[in-house]
Amino acid sequence: MTSGNLPSFGSQFYGKPGYPSFPKYKYPPLQDYEHVDVALKAEKEKSSILAIPGVKFTDLEPAIGTEIEGIQLNQLNEQQRRDLALLVAERGVVFVKAQDATADQLLDIGRFFGRLHIHPTSAQPVGYPELHVVYNDPESTLKARAALENPRAHRYGWHSDVTYERQPPTYTLFKVDVIPEVGGSTVWASQVKAFETLSPQFQKIVEGLTAVHSAVEQAVASADKGGPVRREPILTEHPVVRSHPVTGKKALFVNPGFTRYIVGLKPEESDTILNFLYDHIQDGIEFQVRYRWETNTVAIWDNRQTVHTANYDYILFGEGPQYRNAFRVTPQGEHPYLEGAKLARAVVTRPKEASHERGGLFKKITTVTTLKTTETGAGGAVVQKFVKTTNVQFTPV
Repeated sequence: MTSGNLPSFGSQFYGKPGYPSFPKYKYPPLQDYEHVDVALKAEKEKSSILAIPGVKFTDLEPAIGTEIEGIQLNQLNEQQRRDLALLVAERGVVFVKAQDATADQLLDIGRFFGRLHIHPTSAQPVGYPELHVVYNDPESTLKARAALENPRAHRYGWHSDVTYERQPPTYTLFKVDVIPEVGGSTVWASQVKAFETLSPQFQKIVEGLTAVHSAVEQAVASADKGGPVRREPILTEHPVVRSHPVTGKKALFVNPGFTRYIVGLKPEESDTILNFLYDHIQDGIEFQVRYRWETNTVAIWDNRQTVHTANYDYILFGEGPQYRNAFRVTPQGEHPYLEGAKLARAVVTRPKEASHERGGLFKKITTVTTLKTTETGAGGAVVQKFVKTTNVQFTPV
């Protein structure tokens, strides 16, 4: 079934000829940029939003998730956008119902939050490289159903978006304009509460760790299907626990979608800690929120302190043709950091550690960073090293 033969359901893109597209443009490695969170200039009381006639805030769970009715995102002024960002920073994810905002208007809001990310492999509408498309039609549903019927561990759907980037996303906007009749909800978990519910002793252990996040597997999967790889994939080292620049709270920053191993540990040690954290997040229903979509709802979540997973029940168990469409606007934020920790902002290049024996899917990887690091040399001497930026190349194995 082609896009032009599908009903549009009133969507800006769905059902239009040539949608979604997978252009194979090539982009250079992303360069660092200076990011300042707009919520730092917000009003704590959020009076600019609360003053909107008819606005209604509803907290969905104690720990995470707020629903807003009675506002239109495309009518917010700059102060209202700042106050909205603060609400997202405080609540993790906010759902704004019945939105008229077009893709261009949501892109404008995204640019207000930060530099927009272009996804290296995903679908996009023609002429909108900064939109990431989530799409299902009856034909793709059948293919997905066949794949999902194989036994799998569902926890590996949990992720925070593109955490392999040196500057991962902040406030992500996600508009769902076509929904299945039943099912297709999304679940978010608070990484702040996941950290806070660890024992104090275990908190101290993970606070001192860093982990490698990988773009390679995603790139290989796309290339294997004949899809795009718009930038060479990278490996990036981030703290396992990061600080939030607005709230100051600490949050876990690992996810099974992109985190591969903890630096400096044996594989079995790394796997034990990461698997425990993944189980802790997955099982932590007291710090999760599950949202059942309504058409034209926009979710805005803070990728620095949440993980999320889609529910594919409508694919596995839904009857008849299934339709779903959404698009994502993804502003990038600061380099992840833990307040008070001595962390090098590094894209790691350890060909031996990143080889197939560590679960990698490639034979060679090259550095993409300029960085000063310190290592302990012979006799306990501290040695400073400088790693220069180059390009990353990969060869699937």
